[in-house]
Amino acid sequence: MSQERGDGNPLTTYFGLEEIGDSQVEQKLTELKRRKTTRRLYTLLGIIFGGGLFLFSLNAVGFSLGELIRQWPEFVNALGGYFPPTTIFGFIPFVDVGQYWTFMIDAGLIFEFEDGTGGIFGPMYGKQIVGPGAMFITLAIAFAGTVLGVPLALILSVLASERVVPYPFNFGFRAIMSVIRSIPALVWVLILIPLGGVGSFTATLAVGIDTVGYLGRLLTDELEEISEGPIEGIRSVGASKSQIVSFGMLSQVFREFIAWLAFDLEHNVRVAIGLGIIGAGGLGLELNIQRRTFNYTEMMACILLILLLVGAVEYLSQRVRSSLREGDDVETEGILTILWKAPKRIVSATAGRGRDRDR
Repeated sequence: MSQERGDGNPLTTYFGLEEIGDSQVEQKLTELKRRKTTRRLYTLLGIIFGGGLFLFSLNAVGFSLGELIRQWPEFVNALGGYFPPTTIFGFIPFVDVGQYWTFMIDAGLIFEFEDGTGGIFGPMYGKQIVGPGAMFITLAIAFAGTVLGVPLALILSVLASERVVPYPFNFGFRAIMSVIRSIPALVWVLILIPLGGVGSFTATLAVGIDTVGYLGRLLTDELEEISEGPIEGIRSVGASKSQIVSFGMLSQVFREFIAWLAFDLEHNVRVAIGLGIIGAGGLGLELNIQRRTFNYTEMMACILLILLLVGAVEYLSQRVRSSLREGDDVETEGILTILWKAPKRIVSATAGRGRDRDR
């Protein structure tokens, strides 16, 4: 029987399409081949479908390599505006960072100034600080919006837990958060225009609403993973419902709550920059103004401040999350020390990998 089957078509045998043999070994082997063939067919269909969808998407957006090649010289010419050239010592090519700094001060990206004397930059520019600049407005939108969204996020996350509100009524609160998440913060600003137009006020409200949806969902997932022991212990001593929620549930996710809050603030800074582009204020607004006037040097100054702001908030957020992780070695070095030691660490790591390969 096995000899007769062995004389069949090799492809049929390889793909497991031959008749199943009598022995259990042959049956198992044929079954494994058929499963493997099925996975290959699904993979092939997935690649074909994904490739077709990719080509359709390129055609829908009008993507063209020819157009990209034709416009490439224009982009190269614009790089001279993004990075204004200068020289050091009269012969070393370098980027004229002084133009960036001058625009940051004159446009009030860091602080708003007025003519006069004094202030941090008074001796240099003859101006005095009178208020926060666009960078701090962006940070204020993100921070205030995050704080405004936290109370409602906490309430909805608790009510969405099956331990507090029985199934299926808890899904009503989950649905509220899902609806909030399905609408981007950019759209929330447009919805809130009747309240105060397009500005920092509506942007802050939009960030707060966005925080409710995302932070509430993250906390809901954390509450579903908590241990039942502390809850039962508090309930056994006659604690009220609010005490059970406060000391039995929320106390177990305090670390996670702070970590997710720091992450959400980091996310909201990026959201605030995007909202500024449509007129909500801050760095995004100034970036859009310079884009419309094709002032590439000023655009790059805004981009550099955005990188600085987002990087600083992300660094602080990472430090907070790292300090809250149990058993994690918290990095105690400052950001300047880390940057200073980075090349040496890269060389050491590369040398270490080379020694491992030699072994």
